[in-house]
Amino acid sequence: MNKSELIEHIADHAEITKAAATRALESVVQAVTKTLKKGGTVSLVGFGSFAVTKRAARAGRNPRTGAAIKIKAAKVPKFRPGKALKDHLN
Repeated sequence: MNKSELIEHIADHAEITKAAATRALESVVQAVTKTLKKGGTVSLVGFGSFAVTKRAARAGRNPRTGAAIKIKAAKVPKFRPGKALKDHLN
């Protein structure tokens, strides 16, 4: 499912226009992004949690040349599915 299919699904099930569904989805994505950028977490009970973790600097290899390179530390987003989502899939 891509973004436009998700918007169509939201519009159909919530009985709203696609424009309103687009604004709603954009708002949710923006809120999650803003919260994660500030270092917070977003928990949707039954669905899961979004959080930011720190990845340490490490050594890597350039796949073309095989030369060793240094990969700098980074903050990365993580998603942990909730119990209800896991149970629904199994």
